Order: sequence, then structure tokens, then C-alpha cells
Amino acid sequence: MCEVDAMRSRFRPVATLSPRRRLSAFCGLVFIALFVNGATAQGRPAVPDSINPPEGQQLVLRGHASGDQVYTCQAAAGGNSQLAWVLSGPEAKLTDDAGKEIATHFAGPTWQSTDGSQVKGKMVSQSIPDPSSIPWLLLTAVDHTGSGVMSNVSSIQRLNTKGGKAPAMGCDVQHQGQKTRVSYTANYYFYSPVK
Repeated sequence: MCEVDAMRSRFRPVATLSPRRRLSAFCGLVFIALFVNGATAQGRPAVPDSINPPEGQQLVLRGHASGDQVYTCQAAAGGNSQLAWVLSGPEAKLTDDAGKEIATHFAGPTWQSTDGSQVKGKMVSQSIPDPSSIPWLLLTAVDHTGSGVMSNVSSIQRLNTKGGKAPAMGCDVQHQGQKTRVSYTANYYFYSPVK
């Protein structure tokens, strides 16, 4: 009982605080919210170590992708004659948090910023947190075109994927050469070396 009374005397409802202390408390909460939000927005997302970009790289761009993974019914890799849905490439638009288009994503895999610069990636590793969706990826940049935000990108992450997996059925001799589109969403994170 004494501990409860001691706690009550330390913590007073906001309504009983003076206007100056209320303003001070409000400003403190706003500062904390902005600091935490800024740290999260600028920091690396929490992912398995296998798909983290190397140390010494900083986040330079983040985009929300919405589009399709395009598959072609053809002979599977490895020289066997079995037909399978094979990825031809993505077709997606990336937007910022406000919904403004910032880039396109297409076969390569390649990303082109609205400033004209491009980066082509090659997969380094993957993680499959959701078996019903395409994997999360870490890619390394293998080629750049143009001058702009993509020209210094060294690593790319594809995270928070929904959908996009190749169909499990429907690829047979009657459908050989046909394409199918599977919608997906993901978040892409672009990193460049710290200067």
C-alpha cells in the first residue's frame, strides 16, 4: 500500500501540471517520437545476417514496389527437358512514402531512377520468411548507367515481399513459350559506400 501511494505522489495526471510543464512534456514527447522515427527511417531494417549489406554502406534510397513478376513456360535450367515457369523478369514501379514514383524495376534485374541513373544487380543471398511469397534478397551492384542516385549504389535489398511466386501448375507442352504475370509488392533498399 505504501509503494502505491509513493508512486501516485511521483506521477501526477497531465491535467494537474502547470501549462509550462505540460508544454515541456509535450515537446519532450514530440522530440522522442521524431528521434525514434528518424533513427528507424535512416537505419538498416532488421533482417537475417545473410541478407545484410556489408559494413561501410549507408542507406541512400528506399522504395515501395508494386508490379508483376513475369514468368515464361520453358525448359527448366540444368539441361533437363522438364518444363517449368522460369522468371523472365520483374515489371514494377517504386514509390516513396508519399506515393511519388521514384524508379522502375525491370529485367536484369535493373532499377532505373526517375533521374535516369540505373543499377543492375546480381543476387548474393536470399531468405524465405514467407514460403507463399518470393524470397527476400541481398544483391550486389554489377553495372551502372547514367549519373544520379543509382550511380553509386553498391548493394540492394528486396524485403517484405508479398506474392510474386511462379505458379505451381499450368506449364506443359500446350503452354510452352507462354508468359504469365504474378502480382507482387516489396520494399527495396539501396545502399552506397559511406563517404
